[in-house]
Amino acid sequence: MANAPEDVKLKRQAEEDAGALADSRTGTTKFLTGLGAAAHALKMADIDVASSYPIRPYTGLMMMLSMMAARGELDLEFVHGEGEHAQLGIAHGASSAGARALTGSSGVGVMYAMEVYSPISGGRCPLQMVIADRTLDPPGDFGSEHTDALSTRDQGWLLGWAHTPQEVFDNTLMFYRIGEDPRVYLPQMNCQDGYFLSHIPMKVVVPTQEEVDAFLPPLQFPDALDPENPLGHGPQLFPGQGHILEASRVNAMMGAFPVIDEVVNDFNSRFGTSYDPFVEQYKCADAEYVLFISGGHAYTAKFAVDHMREKGMKIGLVRTRWVRPWPTDYLADILTKFKAVGVVETNNSFGAARQCGILTLEVATTLYQAPKKPVLTAFMAGLGGEVIRLDEFYYMGDVLKDAAAKGSTERTAYWIGFHNV
Repeated sequence: MANAPEDVKLKRQAEEDAGALADSRTGTTKFLTGLGAAAHALKMADIDVASSYPIRPYTGLMMMLSMMAARGELDLEFVHGEGEHAQLGIAHGASSAGARALTGSSGVGVMYAMEVYSPISGGRCPLQMVIADRTLDPPGDFGSEHTDALSTRDQGWLLGWAHTPQEVFDNTLMFYRIGEDPRVYLPQMNCQDGYFLSHIPMKVVVPTQEEVDAFLPPLQFPDALDPENPLGHGPQLFPGQGHILEASRVNAMMGAFPVIDEVVNDFNSRFGTSYDPFVEQYKCADAEYVLFISGGHAYTAKFAVDHMREKGMKIGLVRTRWVRPWPTDYLADILTKFKAVGVVETNNSFGAARQCGILTLEVATTLYQAPKKPVLTAFMAGLGGEVIRLDEFYYMGDVLKDAAAKGSTERTAYWIGFHNV
């Protein structure tokens, strides 16, 4: 167990490393929150329409965009809906007409709009939705929990999380270009952890407008509504048409894999970054066991991994950048190298197999046909918007070390925070 001075020293070193990484890029360095990073990227993406409805903690994004529009910095049609359902409907209509559209929400607001998600993806409308995660009611806390966005995972949207404000900025541009590709034409949920990421500033390197324009060209949407060539859109089809529509969305989601690979690698070459298109591996070269995680808590987890490494533990971290599409084969190749995998679940799926969260079920399916499987367990942590502390990550590391040595684990899921039971 680390003492407080060691924790502080480790955190400062990690922050310095993060700053050095940002400084290696060319551009203007700003100190931005996750929401601020998204606002800057959306301005540079030259979005046409934004539809808003307030709910913490995402609301600040729309405040920033509305001020940009009011000051004449952004030529934007800003529409305030009477609720989240209407808000998504406005973005749907704008995208259908060929506009680069943007909306967003948090927590129960994400759920209130649930009816509209499938028609948007079914219409192949490549709008973007910024989600700053918040715990659902109850308890409705304002800290991050991923259950809100993950509850929409089967609606045909591209879905992924950033873990720093810099990645928020970069993902905003990459998500639009991926979703607007003719091989994809799907909407995107661009997620960040509420408060932990949305409201905490870090260094963000902002490129020039010319560089962004070269990377993200104007939207070309040939199926946009045209009054001179009228056609109908709607959620109701004849039964014989349904399976065709569903298959087209499956093909679009699968077709996103090569596009993600191309777009991320092009982004890296243009902006001096080193993103893996699908999965980040941290200290994994000689690791025997790893934490598997998504989102902002990975930032803290890296501190913990560094410290456990100093204690001689062969631990690493695997962070998926995407939940939809889920990179099955890619992850199977990575995870089967380890003796034990612990999935950090900042979400819940009540009554699910293994009494775990959503990501563990995806990982278990990923590994099902692998001839050599690691021991798999889940750590239910950060629920209700709680911080996942360094000492809790250390506890997870001890569980995984023991599981790797024994070839088994006592539980399929550990609830962190109940005296680590």
